[in-house]
Amino acid sequence: MIREYKTIEEVAGPLMLVKQVDGVKYDELGEIELPGGEIRRCRVLEVNGRNVLVQLFDSAAGLNLANSRVRFSGHVVELPVGEGMLGRVFSGMGTPIDGAGPVLAERAMDVNGTPINPAARKYPSEFIQTGVSAIDGLNTLVRGQKLPIFSGSGLPHANLAAQIARQAKVRGSDEKFAVVFAAIGITYEEADFFISDFKKTGAIDRTVLFINLASDPAIERITTPRMALTAAEYLAFEKNMHVLVIMTDITNYAEALREVSAARKEVPGRRGYPGYLYTDLATMYERAGRKEGSEGSITMIPILTMPEDDKTHPIPDLTGYITEGQIILSRELYRKGYLPPIDVLPSLSRLKDKGIGAGKTREDHAGTMNQLFGAYARGKEAKELMVVLGESALSPVDRLYAKFADAFEAEYINQSFREDRSIEQTLDLGWRLLSILPKSEMKRIKPELVQKYWPSEPEA
Repeated sequence: MIREYKTIEEVAGPLMLVKQVDGVKYDELGEIELPGGEIRRCRVLEVNGRNVLVQLFDSAAGLNLANSRVRFSGHVVELPVGEGMLGRVFSGMGTPIDGAGPVLAERAMDVNGTPINPAARKYPSEFIQTGVSAIDGLNTLVRGQKLPIFSGSGLPHANLAAQIARQAKVRGSDEKFAVVFAAIGITYEEADFFISDFKKTGAIDRTVLFINLASDPAIERITTPRMALTAAEYLAFEKNMHVLVIMTDITNYAEALREVSAARKEVPGRRGYPGYLYTDLATMYERAGRKEGSEGSITMIPILTMPEDDKTHPIPDLTGYITEGQIILSRELYRKGYLPPIDVLPSLSRLKDKGIGAGKTREDHAGTMNQLFGAYARGKEAKELMVVLGESALSPVDRLYAKFADAFEAEYINQSFREDRSIEQTLDLGWRLLSILPKSEMKRIKPELVQKYWPSEPEA
């Protein structure tokens, strides 16, 4: 039975105190009816005896304390799920916003899912091809992995996110593949870019989009990624699909968490973020992975913009602890016009060794990856020496390494956001670039593989 209360005591910003309330639970949904009949939504944030603190999803403007009524629904935030979700666009609260009507739902799921039990996890081991050489060749994404992208303000992470969503696939598998895309706190222009791009390329047919705009309330921003993960869990663990979850921008999520924490007058932690930021992020990230007894899986790519490009900022810092590596975008490469501007040297995929090799990608993948890393690092050093000492001070081999570094950035890292390279194309390109160097420098690749894959016509 739904009970109504006219005992609103106080409103402070997005928070409202209701007194003399019975039988209400933490996180329960409610609605406020204004004297004119307007309905505004809220959620229980704190229960203290018969006093309840709720957070408004909408503005508190025009709220009349004496004449407004509060009703509590008896259930938490839920998402209606069904296979009809694919190809649809939802708001951050799970309401369809594409004009195609409600989803034919099988049931409603609590959005506050639980992280996968470590004892029930299957180890990630299958290669996912994103079509981006700097990721596939050097920082390989593996099915069930959490691999964040660390970006900066103004860098083209939105284009990279859309490219991965369009192109990602599990090779050699007939399993159904889906993408769940959560856009958190983005502008209307960015939302329009994602929706129109997915529709234009046909990627929308296998995608579920959750769009939360910057103008939407902070509480909705906190709910959006959980909506996306709930949809992913349904598709992965009940429909046995492989699901790639892309979330942008986690920084906007953390800012909303800080805003709510400040409104509750909680003791702030680093940079004003709540002390439970690590735990909160972990409860989201750890919902990704593979489960024993289930064919489906959730692979996650959270994207976050580092304030002032600072990798030690709490959001990237804590994200790096929880996830299995990071892809870092470089402002220097972006200034040179190289897209996507992935800085491969500080980037890392901790599970890359588990998803490459014969039967997964190709037998020469591990060797060429290590050789390319080593050659690019030495080439960058040679270029720095060249600036200080001049080109004439370098040895002939170091000059070749400097030439290799330039070619590597221009051809391997740099590729169009519309270019989808297979892993074979990426590996062959790596060999062609390595042939700039003498064959004697191939010290990280087995001699028989050098013999087999070395280009017949070396670079001049």
